[in-house]
Amino acid sequence: MYNVISNYRDNDSLRHSFNELAAKTFGLDFEDWYQNGFWGDNYNPYSIIINGKVVANVSVNKTDMIFHGTVRHFLQLGTVMTDEAYRNQGLIRKIMERIDRDYSQKTDGIYLFANDNVLEFYPRFGFQKSVEYLYSKNVSCTEESCLGKLIMDQPKNWELLITAIERNIFYGRLDMVNNLELIMFYVTKYMQENVYYHKDTDTYIIAEVENENLFIHNVFSSKITDLDTVINFFGKEIKYVTLGFTPVETKDFHVTEYHEDDCTFFIKGKNLEIIEKEHLRIPSLAHA
Repeated sequence: MYNVISNYRDNDSLRHSFNELAAKTFGLDFEDWYQNGFWGDNYNPYSIIINGKVVANVSVNKTDMIFHGTVRHFLQLGTVMTDEAYRNQGLIRKIMERIDRDYSQKTDGIYLFANDNVLEFYPRFGFQKSVEYLYSKNVSCTEESCLGKLIMDQPKNWELLITAIERNIFYGRLDMVNNLELIMFYVTKYMQENVYYHKDTDTYIIAEVENENLFIHNVFSSKITDLDTVINFFGKEIKYVTLGFTPVETKDFHVTEYHEDDCTFFIKGKNLEIIEKEHLRIPSLAHA
């Protein structure tokens, strides 16, 4: 009889075992995120422990979203993994049943992104396939870029971004709130060179630039709410913009169904049906 445990991030032995399995399965390591103080209560692994080691896991991520001025309390399931020696024993099913008991009456909806080899698994727990949408457009800027870069490799720069997030008034139609830790997971690990800032307007932008193409993950500003103003900050070299969120004003954007290879979007709960009905997407930095 295997027991499912959770809320163990401060247990050094179990956390290191969790990291070992994550590294072996996905090439992920959460230790620096923990040591830097960003692993908070929003991310909670549910794991089966055998002989002191994590052998199977499904993590619960609290991802509150604001839509039409109302905060909806969603959960994302992720970091789904089983040690090779313990596969095909129903361990993930056992964890999913525990999560359902713990959260089915405490959330507005649950979503996840599934690999192609498990598409028949999640519907057994009430999940259904859904669709997200991608927004992009051609642009013509006339000015030179007026942005600096904030390299996210030291605490003093982390604090600048954190302050910007706390002061933020810029939002998409569906935007993640109350989850500083997930944003910091990205920028302190994989996007250390992807934070731009405009000093005069106290605006920070997490974005990727490749030649003439700009991908904006998120914007944090204490003064600006207009997206075109933000895009113009990147200068005349940018000809095409794609968004990692749903813009408030959509009329100038080309809208397409968003699909990733080996990644299917599943939802559980009527409140999440707004994603497909309203042509939204889960913000790119809300993926865990």
